[in-house]
Amino acid sequence: MKWSEISIHTTHEATEAVANILHEAGASGVIIEDSNEPDRIHEDRFGEIYELKKEDFPAEGVIVKAYLPTNSFLIETVKEISESVDKLVEYGLDVGINLVQTSEVDEEDWATAWKKYYHPVKISSRFTIVPTWEDYQPVESDELIIELDPGMAFGTGTHPTTVLCLQALEKYVGKGDSVIDVGTGSGVLSIGAALLGASHVHALDLDEVAVTAAKENIELNNVQNIVEVTHGNLLDSVKEPASIIVANILAEVIMTFSGDAYSILPENGLFIVSGIIAQKRDLVRDDLIEKGFEIVESVLMEDWVAIIASKRSV
Repeated sequence: MKWSEISIHTTHEATEAVANILHEAGASGVIIEDSNEPDRIHEDRFGEIYELKKEDFPAEGVIVKAYLPTNSFLIETVKEISESVDKLVEYGLDVGINLVQTSEVDEEDWATAWKKYYHPVKISSRFTIVPTWEDYQPVESDELIIELDPGMAFGTGTHPTTVLCLQALEKYVGKGDSVIDVGTGSGVLSIGAALLGASHVHALDLDEVAVTAAKENIELNNVQNIVEVTHGNLLDSVKEPASIIVANILAEVIMTFSGDAYSILPENGLFIVSGIIAQKRDLVRDDLIEKGFEIVESVLMEDWVAIIASKRSV
């Protein structure tokens, strides 16, 4: 079977939005080639990627790649992808070069090409993300292993916005807490919350593909008795209270349901949000304060921000 590689050269700011567009077009996973990656320091104690070749990465920005079957609908699909990326400007995102290219590859090449970018990565004091095909032994007794198969998931779980959320969950989730994961994608945050001792996690996503991927990853990590995955738009269908609400979504989307989050959370309940480009930190921060939240902390990683807010007493 022939596959076509769809490559989009964009900015760091627009990476997640572009990746989501590719998923909505039918891609079951994406490869992200970040111009900053070769210059980062990668410790080798835990099997992380290291000694990367600079020539394998773009000189600037990010290249997001996905693979779609080569068929009679491909030309129309690529056109729709290009148009959707163009429209991101209307949401205030800088799409940069915005160069869309296609090339044909064999199925065997696609089945193995992306795996060279994905190895076990320790992303916090306790969490390590491990691809299913890697044989990894925990280094520390309290280490928490999250197994993912990016072939069926939304990314590898190692993007800075995901890392920020997992680190925040590690800091704030306590035994018996209830958690709502808005826009769950691969389910990685829900899995993390469950491993940390949450008694119940409600994961939601508007994309049916994400719902399926999350359920598969949740079963892979044996937390299906704790995590419930449903199809839903943000918090529209959520009625139950929760100790913590976490959302790794674009800043503009966070502000559309921050009021709903406030109404669902109990006093001192936490709203953990990421997916926020650094330039929009104050915009989201001001919105949360206006809705009644108190900012607990704001954490920066590269160009991305996570904000932890608490529902203050009235």
